[in-house]
Amino acid sequence: MSETRPLLSVVVPVYRGAQSVGPLVQRLNELKVEGGHEIVLVNDGSPDNSAEVCRALAAAQPTGIPLTFVNLARNFGEHAAVMAGYRHARGAFVVNIDDDFQNPPEEILKVLRYAIDGGYDVVYTRFAAKQHEAWRNWGSRLNGWMADHLLDKPRGLYLSSFRCVNRLVVDHITRYEGAFPYIDGLIFQVTQNAGSVEVRHDGRAGGESNYTLRRLTRLALNMMTNFSVMPLRIATVLGFGIAGLGFLSALWLVIEYFLLQPPPGWTMTMVIMALFSGTQLIILGIAGEYLGRMHLNANRRPQFVVREVLRGGGG
Repeated sequence: MSETRPLLSVVVPVYRGAQSVGPLVQRLNELKVEGGHEIVLVNDGSPDNSAEVCRALAAAQPTGIPLTFVNLARNFGEHAAVMAGYRHARGAFVVNIDDDFQNPPEEILKVLRYAIDGGYDVVYTRFAAKQHEAWRNWGSRLNGWMADHLLDKPRGLYLSSFRCVNRLVVDHITRYEGAFPYIDGLIFQVTQNAGSVEVRHDGRAGGESNYTLRRLTRLALNMMTNFSVMPLRIATVLGFGIAGLGFLSALWLVIEYFLLQPPPGWTMTMVIMALFSGTQLIILGIAGEYLGRMHLNANRRPQFVVREVLRGGGG
């Protein structure tokens, strides 16, 4: 007997979500999805008691709405947690949503309907008014600008973590086994058939954002070095530019030596050394980042490790 797929899977990466994941699941259970839906909770090595809360939710899940709890062995990052959720999702469409209520669960139906009616492979949400801190909004704009230039995506499309993808996209991107997944980069390796729909964005239900400057920087590095060679091309152009500047500087110094008063030279020498040395270190750092990631992938560093999987609600 073949397995019956629900129309929708809702994937929720959980990190420090012990207080919010219970009410979130309750509201997800109340969704009326024609064709049925399931819930996939992925605990990303949360240091609080999120795992215990998720186990209790799986045990108490009412029959008819399957709930799968995937517990990762340690913290692997949001994108790895989403990949783990995608691998356990069975729906024809998969929506992933954060556990902090900034994206109201009821908006899932709007996003799903937009994807179905428009025939899109992926639908991203955008917000009329974002409730993030100012530095997060600035970081999002910078990330969007980088994505426009580094990823093969429709120009100007806003990328958010509240997104809906169809089974075609899920089946292809879950084949990726690299240690540094970046969901949006993987999506646009599969398709450019993308839509965007405006949804409500609320303030956090409690606590603080789990995204620190360090995490955002690591995410940007994943995007730059895993899914684009643009940084290497920039380094090449920068190298040629600095070499040209050095040639012009040397030419000027020769002319000044023979035709004008020779300069003392120490300040000019130190400036040129600092300029060239800094540029070389930047270029070596970019190349080293690529080589380091290749080394870790060659040694099969795991994308994530699943400690346990529990199913409730008749799933």
